[in-house]
Amino acid sequence: MSVEQPLWQALTAYRVLTLLYALGLCVYSFDDYDHPVGAVVYMAVLTLWTALTFRMVSSAERCTRRFLVGDLGIAVTGILLTPLVDNHDRIAEGTPTLPSIWTMGAVLGFAIKGGWRWGASASTVVCAANVIERGEFAQDTIHMLSLVWVASVGIGYVVEVARASERTLARALRIEAATRERERLARDIHDSVLQVLAMVQRRGAAIGGEAAELGRMAGEQEIALRTLVSTGLVTPSRGADGVDAVPDLPDPDGLPDAVGPSAEPSVPGPERSDGGPCDLRALLAPHAGSRVTFSEPGAPVVLPAGVAGELAAAVGAALDNVRVHAGQDAHAWILLEDEPDAVMVTVRDDGPGIPEGRLADAEAEGRLGVALSIRGRLRDLGGTAAWISAPGQGTEVELTVPKASARKAKTKGEAAR
Repeated sequence: MSVEQPLWQALTAYRVLTLLYALGLCVYSFDDYDHPVGAVVYMAVLTLWTALTFRMVSSAERCTRRFLVGDLGIAVTGILLTPLVDNHDRIAEGTPTLPSIWTMGAVLGFAIKGGWRWGASASTVVCAANVIERGEFAQDTIHMLSLVWVASVGIGYVVEVARASERTLARALRIEAATRERERLARDIHDSVLQVLAMVQRRGAAIGGEAAELGRMAGEQEIALRTLVSTGLVTPSRGADGVDAVPDLPDPDGLPDAVGPSAEPSVPGPERSDGGPCDLRALLAPHAGSRVTFSEPGAPVVLPAGVAGELAAAVGAALDNVRVHAGQDAHAWILLEDEPDAVMVTVRDDGPGIPEGRLADAEAEGRLGVALSIRGRLRDLGGTAAWISAPGQGTEVELTVPKASARKAKTKGEAAR
């Protein structure tokens, strides 16, 4: 529902209530009119117009400019007819006009439809008609017309601000949705294509010959793809030969970032879904090997399948970093803990550690492991990812997912389906 829809609904009710008030005044002053028949005829026209146009002020789409001009014309006509049906003494005393406060509904229609400028224009017309009807600038007339003018301008300004806020919110939601979708795709690309391209680049350089050229091309494509998924745009530069060239970036070798070329692709996780429960131990066990030790509780660690798959993928990304930055001979330990309120997975290695500030530098350069594949996954699950490291003392990654957040993620997945 539009942010201004309640205003249209309020205006609809206002027109009906003020019509009843104007009819009551007409009945009350019937004997005081010089020409009561004229007053009755106008009130009949006003009642018929309000009834026939009842739905015209129910929404911005139905309230057209032609209707607004006609509505204002009915109000101004009633104001100018007042001296013809009422006597001069009553008018001098400040007796209400024939449409009375119903006129304000016509002015508010302009303000809600077109903003404060439309409201100011319509209220100015009404003010001029009231001055003509009164025949002078009486104090009570000026006071009443000032209130009409200020109210119409104020409401029109509020409507404009509300519309601008609604557009800004809609644009922000679209940007957020696009960003989160790009991050989701980037995580999947990181766990598959980027790892393969990095392996081809490294193996080609080791073999030499034609394979080295193939490895160089794979490295260029890895950089271009990494830039694409991290920024959403790749602007290739032109070489001297007119062929698109990938911009040279700093050599990533040796960076303790979360996404470096791995020695081999990590163990693929199961297909992620938001289906029934899943034992997280079964997803982490395939990582165990001669250089990876997996410690698990004796009882199943049950999580929704989608949550378990994302958490296992984050663990795989952390192990990829161990292979890249700690070396093929490094040892890693995976510890799975099932706490009463949360599930915690700790990945520790005996590598050289991460110097202070290198993670932030690597993320700024477009390396996606920490930013998206690990931290992004945990953020989407409502959890946290923490790094504890010091040069020469290895690195420890703590991945924590609150069980309450896991249940919410499952509910959101079921609702999306």
